[in-house]
Formats: sequence, structure tokens, C-alpha cells
Amino acid sequence: MNLLWTEIDNYYADLLIPRDEVLEVALRSSAEAGLPAIAVSPHQGKMLMLLARVTGARKILEIGTLGGYSTIWLARGLADGGRLITLEFSDRHAEVARQNIARAGLSGQVEVRLGRAIDTLPDLADEAPFDLIFIDADKPSYREYLQWAVKLSRPGSLIIADNVVRSGAVADPASTDVNVQGIRRFNEALAAERRVSATAIQTVGSKGHDGFTIAVRHADH
Repeated sequence: MNLLWTEIDNYYADLLIPRDEVLEVALRSSAEAGLPAIAVSPHQGKMLMLLARVTGARKILEIGTLGGYSTIWLARGLADGGRLITLEFSDRHAEVARQNIARAGLSGQVEVRLGRAIDTLPDLADEAPFDLIFIDADKPSYREYLQWAVKLSRPGSLIIADNVVRSGAVADPASTDVNVQGIRRFNEALAAERRVSATAIQTVGSKGHDGFTIAVRHADH
């Protein structure tokens, strides 16, 4: 990993992201529970919070909870009276996330729903539309998650997907990595989806070289 990227992350974190014991404990408890160290960085988490605030989000959907680190950031961006639903496949991850969310004082605003997202997404139709949808789960299913995100959103909703650059491997059509191919299928579906306008932003830092896709939902045609 490029050490300069990490140094710059640390520089800006010291300036712009005050130490937060709740978030630090969320990361530490996730590591102690054996969860993979794949949560968003503090900068990325704060970006998600700010995007939620900018959109005035009252209803947020997160696909992929892990230990609840990004969940806490997103929930802190909710408008007053807002609610966040996060979907998680792993019993263990969901248990750790619920503890971290409770420690953050957000249990009243956040609900962790257990099960395969592909199975639980159809149950959200009565709770839609969501103002912001964050996709950060298994990459081979990203195309299907996009389809559901469009269905469960409204004109003006924001749809964000993480890990869409894969250290640059996304540009290789011959890649045999199932995660890369999953992102490429997602990108092709996104490009063909007339109900959204999207862009991709590459990121470098303590999490290496990756990126986000950010899309805005249009009216149905």
C-alpha cells in the first residue's frame, strides 16, 4: 500500500475528524470478533454522513452491515425522526453490529435485518422509497442490488456503491476474479439504466486504491 496515501489520510483525519470513541470501539470490537477489516475508512464514513445530510435523508437503506461502522456514520446523517434499515447475511456480523449500534445510542433509529439481501429486499417494498441507498456487500450480486435500489428509491434519491475500482482491476475485461466481474456487470447495468445518472470516483488512502459509484435516481420514463 502506498505509504503517502496513508500519511495524507492521517493528516486530514487529524484536522477534520475528531477522535470518536464510539467509532473506535466499533472497529476494535469488530476486529476482536474476527470480522474482516473491510469497513470504510473514517474519511469515507464521514463522506457518507455528509451525503445523507445534504440529501436530507429520512429513510436510508444499507445493503451490507458488517460490524456497523458505516451504519453508524450513515445514521448520524439522518434527518430528525429518520430511520435506517441495514441488511446483513451473517449472524455473527449482525450480532456485533447491533452491539456497536446500541453503544452509539442509535438502536431507536437503526434496524439490522438478518438474511440474504436478495431474499430480504423484496420485503422492503412497503417501506420504500428510500432517500439514500448504500451498497457495500457481495460484489457478484451488485447488479441485482442496483435493480432493487432503483425499485426502492424515488426521483432524487441517492444510490452509492462501494469497492467499484478493485485496485484498478475493474478495467480488465479478462479478469477471472468473481468480484471484478460482479462490478463490471453492475457497471454495465448502471450505464444502461435510464432512470439514473451516475459517476464513479476513484479513491486512494489507507484502504488502498478503490472507489465509489454515486448515482441519482430520475423519474420513470
